[in-house]
Amino acid sequence: MSGGAPSDRSTANRPRYEVFVEYTGRTGLVVIGPVSGRYYRFTYPGARLPVDARDRAALRQIDHLRIVE
Repeated sequence: MSGGAPSDRSTANRPRYEVFVEYTGRTGLVVIGPVSGRYYRFTYPGARLPVDARDRAALRQIDHLRIVE
């Protein structure tokens, strides 16, 4: 038995969701995270999604999206 923590490959490649983003527009919006390449689909006004923290700066620049930490 080794002294290290067990490795879980299923979680090793997952992005770390550290930020929530809220959609404030009137319909819906799909955004592709420029760093992570993930698709974020805001299907209704007020929708909140967890997003990869690496995409935060770019998503902050988009009208009708706001960071809600």
